[in-house]
Amino acid sequence: MRALERLLVSGEAFSEISVQRILEEAGVSRATFYAHFDGKSDVLVRLADELRSSLLELARQWDPGAGEEGAERFARFFEEVIAVHRAHQGVITAVREAAAYDPAVSDFYTAGLEGFDEAVRRTLRSEQAAGSAPADLDVTAASRVIVWGGAQAIAHHIAVDDGSGDRALARELARIWWHGTYCRPAG
Repeated sequence: MRALERLLVSGEAFSEISVQRILEEAGVSRATFYAHFDGKSDVLVRLADELRSSLLELARQWDPGAGEEGAERFARFFEEVIAVHRAHQGVITAVREAAAYDPAVSDFYTAGLEGFDEAVRRTLRSEQAAGSAPADLDVTAASRVIVWGGAQAIAHHIAVDDGSGDRALARELARIWWHGTYCRPAG
């Protein structure tokens, strides 16, 4: 798994990395590789699962009612999320690439986002119950915009930005979430 990660970090596209290249990088035999993995997509999914678990734990631990006020609270959270994505850009890019043509990777990628979607829905429902989010907030639609739209925005940003715009993106994501969810006009 670390060998594949090193290859991805070096800038190699997942589709161009062969199993033989992974074997050479890892210094293992083909028999050893296949004793542990079904193929290179399996290696990618397991590698990405470690990342997904850490991001999902970050999302689950986050308390929208704790700490700083309003949009600043969300901005700090999104800065952490963007930092994790940037640190693992090669793996995330490979998953997004392979999800386009590999059903197993696509299922994994979709399930991951659905997990985040559920975590955000729970948070929004809790916020509605506490009176912090408007009663007319469509929790399902809002969660989809936040999770699926946010994932696309972060992935594109990391691909085109050198890191100097990370704070600005986090701030804008936070303001969109804060004002769109908590400070919007009634109606």
